[in-house]
Amino acid sequence: MGLSINKSEFPAEDFERFAAKVRTDLSAFARLLNRPGFGEGESSIGAEVEFYIVNPDLRVQPINTEIAASVQDPQLTVELNRFNLEYNLSPHPLRGDPFGQTERELLAAIRRINRHAAPLGGELVPIGILPTLRRCDVGSKAMTDEPRYHALATALLRQRGEPFTIHIGGDDVIKLMANDVTMEGANTSFQLHWRVPAHRFADYFNAIQLVTPIALALASNSPSLFGHHLWDETRIALFKQSIDSRSPNRKTWRHPSRVYYGTGWVRNAWELFAASASLFPPIIPILSDEDPMAAVDRGEIPELAELRLHHGTTWPWNRAIYDHADGGHLRIEIRSMPAGPTAVDMCANGLFVIGAALAVLDDIPHLTSILPFQYTEHNFYRAAKYGIGADIIWPHKDQVQLQDTPLLTVARALLPRAREALQQTAVVEAEIDRLLGIIEGRIENAITGARWQRRITEALFKSLTPDEAFRAMLSLYMANQKNNKPLHEWTLSP
Repeated sequence: MGLSINKSEFPAEDFERFAAKVRTDLSAFARLLNRPGFGEGESSIGAEVEFYIVNPDLRVQPINTEIAASVQDPQLTVELNRFNLEYNLSPHPLRGDPFGQTERELLAAIRRINRHAAPLGGELVPIGILPTLRRCDVGSKAMTDEPRYHALATALLRQRGEPFTIHIGGDDVIKLMANDVTMEGANTSFQLHWRVPAHRFADYFNAIQLVTPIALALASNSPSLFGHHLWDETRIALFKQSIDSRSPNRKTWRHPSRVYYGTGWVRNAWELFAASASLFPPIIPILSDEDPMAAVDRGEIPELAELRLHHGTTWPWNRAIYDHADGGHLRIEIRSMPAGPTAVDMCANGLFVIGAALAVLDDIPHLTSILPFQYTEHNFYRAAKYGIGADIIWPHKDQVQLQDTPLLTVARALLPRAREALQQTAVVEAEIDRLLGIIEGRIENAITGARWQRRITEALFKSLTPDEAFRAMLSLYMANQKNNKPLHEWTLSP
């Protein structure tokens, strides 16, 4: 969705031609996947971090285009809402200290961007949902004035045919209606890209699907919305509902939401792209001049621009990525983890989810055969709602019967296996010890960003109004965040 376009309305024939081109791209992609040696190469990681921009009163500051124009960094992009920015971090081979390099780059980027933001009355905050966000902060006026976002909003609203409904349970239920897609911009995330071998893509992807609920719970950092305490990862429910283009009144079959966990265990990479093409109508039909079949015939690596664009307008929590760069390769984009609390915490989340996936990789054919996919989806939503307090269904190689297990029990057992798996890679021991030590600290102290936010806010409720309490908590959060001190070392008293 970083595509630059110059219009937001398209005639019907553009959608028809685009859909036909997507089908051609799928045929070319199938041939490419069968090419000997395609997608082989060194494993690597990359990341994107989304931020809120706040003013000195810790309210949102809608100045993303002004900051971007001042910074002039191609790795910095504006997001859907005017109070959000995204920084795209450089990819690194999965050897040495890739997350250490990512952490240093991210901290330097935050400092540099903040120098440009300060004269405009702004400051970056990496946090899943800003605790001081108000209902009046979102709405059509909040949308960044770029054609791609107008096109996205127009298409999703047209498909739905009525306002979006937000209904999230928790300690304090919230229910509201939205006439635009800007509620989606309330969510900010840390998105990790992992390049994996094309010939084993399905095993890697299924491994990530299996362990994502554990990583999500340990990373949870979005416990509130508009002053309501909701899920530990309220983003998961909010993102899905805020752009759910399905019409509730349509009497035909209902395709999945464009934000979804998956439709089953994966057999190959091609089916993920094919499923998104068959399940979801196009919304931004921009056509390229490429003849992908001719490119494959010539032994080249096609861009498959239409397939990539369409796939980028569906939002599974783990998404397959095809990239024609570097000889053509496949990545897994791990999309569910929130932004924050600190750069080092986000890097620890990234290393842990990769280590956990590597730990179960060799057993994944057996584990997916004894755990029906619906239960890993169940695990994902339980982890989002209850965080580290969730019970999940976790498979074991020698298991006779599936049963509920406390998520923290699973995490405690999985952590040393993740460490052993990472020790078989080229990542240095110091990086493994440092970052997995942060995950261990969260497990042993039973603390996450969500639990910290909720505990501090509830303590402040005793002496402050709710609005004052959320602002005071955010001020403490930002002070800790600037020091890049791991979350589990933060004090639990306001």
